[in-house]
Amino acid sequence: MLQQTLWLSCFIFLLFSHLSSSATDSFIYGGCSQPRFTPGSPYESNVDSILTSLVNSASFSSFNNFKISVPGSTQSDIVYGLFQCRGDLSTSDCRDCVAHSVSRLGIICPDATGGAMQLDGCFVKYDSAPFLGVEDKTEVFKKCGPSIGYNSDVLTRRDAVLAYMTSGNGQYFRVGGSGSVQGVAQCIQDLSLSECQDCVAEAGGRLKSECGASAWGDMYLGKCYVRYSERGFHSRSDDDNGDVDKTLAIIIGIIAGVAMASKRLRSMNIIFPLSRTLLKLWYHQDQVALCFPSFFYEVLSWWTM
Repeated sequence: MLQQTLWLSCFIFLLFSHLSSSATDSFIYGGCSQPRFTPGSPYESNVDSILTSLVNSASFSSFNNFKISVPGSTQSDIVYGLFQCRGDLSTSDCRDCVAHSVSRLGIICPDATGGAMQLDGCFVKYDSAPFLGVEDKTEVFKKCGPSIGYNSDVLTRRDAVLAYMTSGNGQYFRVGGSGSVQGVAQCIQDLSLSECQDCVAEAGGRLKSECGASAWGDMYLGKCYVRYSERGFHSRSDDDNGDVDKTLAIIIGIIAGVAMASKRLRSMNIIFPLSRTLLKLWYHQDQVALCFPSFFYEVLSWWTM
């Protein structure tokens, strides 16, 4: 039973990634807290209220944060939450992205006291622990592309792009380019500009160090990210066959919740056929393609044939 639950957990993430309707909906990472709340409790009401507030607020803003406590709540029932859309999204795309994130969190984090979802176009997080305005430079997710070898021109351009994006330009959203190399960086706007600068400088330094001579790389910290690519952010293929390489970085704290989700899915008569001809799970030296109970971030990569 436990093994079936774990595979359902993995497959729900795979399904969401495969069904992404646009580039802004592309799954980057997501996860849930291990503690659970009691259904029907004031905390559940606060979670529902804050997720609704996030979606509604995204209709007219690219960022907002909330602290929710409905009447009858105690101090332990308070829920904190925020969303941050990518700086170049339209208002409608921002709202759609946040709505999709909240919808996915509702499926993969049933009854979880906290959850986070990073899509290509937006980030959503809620939790019982205060985190608003708190700087967080914890490495959450990293992905490096294939090596381009010793290409001094590309590497020089990459370094110039990273230097520009991590310089103190007083912006929460930063884009830059040099020749074929493009870059983007963003902070969550609950940080001050000085904290944002610290965060992107840290992310850029780690990205350059850990991805080396990679054709592209992503570095997501708790409150900011830096990305660069030689070929653009929507054409990342490690070979010429056009295989889709999507990475799921999962905070595994949802094992008990997935069991409940599986019951809900069965009650809806939803069947997920698994086929070895359509899906392959791989081991890599730098990423473990497994789903198992853990308090740490794990990474699962998949390819469609």
